Amino acid sequence: MYIESAIMGDENREMIRRMVREFAEKKIRPYVMEWDEEQIFPVDTFKAMGQLGIMGVLVPEEYGGAGLGYHEYVDVIVEVARVCGSVGLSLAAHNSLCTGHILTFGSDSQRQRWLPKLATAERIGAWALTEANTGSDALRMGTTAVLDGDEYIVNGSKNWITHGKSGDLAVVMVRTGEQGRSKGVSALVIEKGTPGFTHGKKENKLGMRASETTELIFDNCRVPKENLLGEEGDGFRQAMKVLDGGRISIAALALGIAKGALGAAVKYAKERHQFGQPIANFQGISFKLADMATEIEAAELLIRQASELKNQGGDVTKNSAMAKYYASEVAVRCATEAVQIFGGYGYTKDFPVEKFYRDAKLCTIGEGTSEIQKLVISREVLK
Repeated sequence: MYIESAIMGDENREMIRRMVREFAEKKIRPYVMEWDEEQIFPVDTFKAMGQLGIMGVLVPEEYGGAGLGYHEYVDVIVEVARVCGSVGLSLAAHNSLCTGHILTFGSDSQRQRWLPKLATAERIGAWALTEANTGSDALRMGTTAVLDGDEYIVNGSKNWITHGKSGDLAVVMVRTGEQGRSKGVSALVIEKGTPGFTHGKKENKLGMRASETTELIFDNCRVPKENLLGEEGDGFRQAMKVLDGGRISIAALALGIAKGALGAAVKYAKERHQFGQPIANFQGISFKLADMATEIEAAELLIRQASELKNQGGDVTKNSAMAKYYASEVAVRCATEAVQIFGGYGYTKDFPVEKFYRDAKLCTIGEGTSEIQKLVISREVLK
C-alpha cells in the first residue's frame, strides 16, 4: 500500500497511522536491539519505507512523492519512533533536511533530477552543516567552495552527518564568501562518487546507534556549478529555513520516543506485582504516569500548532523551536521515569526503556540544542 495525497480527514490519517504502525511492528521491532547493538544502518528497511511512500511524505506527486502535509508527516515519524528512535531519526533527516532543502530551494530541473529517487529511497539523502569546531556557531564554518570556471572546488570537512557513509547525495553548506557573514554561505548538492568526496569515521554513540553518523571529507572535490541551490550566498538563510521545518520533525521524533516509553511503562505497571497488587495501584507510580501523559499531550499540542502553521505557509521559527525544545525535554523526562518505574529491570537491555532513555537525549542536542531553542524563542518573543 502506498500513501497517496488527499484532503486528509481523520479517517485517512488514521489509515496512514495504522499502516505505518503495522510496518514498524513487523519490519522494525524484531530487529531493534540487533541494529542498536551492532550499529547497523538498515538500508533495506528504508528502501521498503520508500515503497510505502514515507520517505517522500512532503514531496509533491509530480516529483514522485506522497504530497502530504506536516500533520501526516508528524504521524509517520511518531509511529516509527515509538518503536525505534534510530529509524525515526534517519526518516526525519532524509525527509526534512536533504529532501526538504532541495524541495524548498531547488529549481524545477533540480527537483526533477533528485527528488523522485529520494522520495522512493532509491537514493538516501544527507545534509551537512555542522563542523568539528562550529556547532551552534555555524557561520564560522571552515569548509570552502571556490568557483573555478563551471565548477566549485570544495575543501574541508563536516561532522555529525546522518547517513554520511551510506547516503547517495548530500546537501552541503559551504563558505563561498567572508567567514562569519551569512551571505558568505552557499548550499551545494554533492553526489556520492564525486572525486574528492569521502566519509570519515563512524561515530560510536550513546543512543540512536542504528542511525548512521559520520564525518564527511572534501579534498579538492569538484562540484558542477549547476548543483548550487538558489543563489550563491543564500545558503545560510536556506539552512535556517530548513531547520525551522526540521525542528518539527525532531519534536515528532521526541514525541514518538516519549509515547513509546509511556506505553512500555503503563504495560509494566499493570503487570508487575508487589505487596500483592499491581504497582500501578501505588500513587508513587500512578502519579509518574499522570505526569508523563500530561506532558506528552502538551508536547503534541505544540507540535500540531507548528505543523498547522507550516501547512499554511506561515513563519514557524518560534513555534517549531518551542515544539522542539519542549518535546525533546519531555522525551528525556518520560524515558527517565519509565526506567525508574521498571526499577532494576529498566537498567537492563531485556526491556525497551533503557533504549528510549539513551535515544531520547539526542533530541535535546540535534538540530539545535535546547539552549539554542531558548535563544531562538527569546529573540522571537523580544521582537
